[in-house]
Amino acid sequence: MIAVLSEHGRLASVLLKHAREAFINEATIASQWKRLNFSAPPDVARAQDEYERFAEIVATSGCEILWLPADGNTTLDSIYTRDAAIESDAGIILASMGKAARAAEPEAQARELHAHGWPIAGSIVPPGQLEGGDLVWLDGRTLAVGLGARTNAEGIRQLTVLLGDSIDELIVVPLPDYPGQHDVMHLMSLISPVDRDLAVVYSRLLPGAFRQTLLERGIRLVEVADDEFDTMGCNVLALGPRECLMLNGNPNTREALEKAGASVRVYDGVEISLKGGGGPTCLTRPLVRL
Repeated sequence: MIAVLSEHGRLASVLLKHAREAFINEATIASQWKRLNFSAPPDVARAQDEYERFAEIVATSGCEILWLPADGNTTLDSIYTRDAAIESDAGIILASMGKAARAAEPEAQARELHAHGWPIAGSIVPPGQLEGGDLVWLDGRTLAVGLGARTNAEGIRQLTVLLGDSIDELIVVPLPDYPGQHDVMHLMSLISPVDRDLAVVYSRLLPGAFRQTLLERGIRLVEVADDEFDTMGCNVLALGPRECLMLNGNPNTREALEKAGASVRVYDGVEISLKGGGGPTCLTRPLVRL
């Protein structure tokens, strides 16, 4: 199997954590949701049902799913598996979380990945901070990295060293200080590539120089309107080229994607996405794309 470093190749292997393993029970939610900056406490039963439907759609791509178990050292946020690890040619690079409450997640993922034979290529270590939601592969040798509240310059420096000559270009994208509903602004909050020449973007907050880079690379931009940004219209997971999975409730973005030739499936995610600020890209850590 030859893996491709991209955000839009066919999903072949993915790391997930079910809501029942992340949210555990009502007592766990009650003790954590406010300090983690969830907008409201998730309902356990509804969250589990939403996640079942979400995982069923992901599985339709034919991908292998590696499931993370419950872990007493992690929090509700561990459902958002994207952030604690990064894929590379040499193997998995463990992140260093910018959100202190999530510090245990990289090691928890490392244990499970190692147990299933996935190579660990290295780790970002403090004072470096780097989260997976801030990384976007534009092609197999070009990586964009958001510089902001969760990823700092030292984390990017360490990542550059770890990647070495496996990439041709690393583009640093300064992120805006945006006072949103949740305490996170990742690069993937503003862009979701869904094919080599198609990406969903929120241009109001996307830095102009990076937006111009995308256009110069021949990438057509599907623009998310203001009223669909907070409902995560910009957070779209590619199950394969132009095969999209997005949160229900963003009809204008969905229509624009379909006009661009994409097929779109939706899931209900009030409990697992909207309350915690993590859409379908956040809920998945792709390990292999083809």
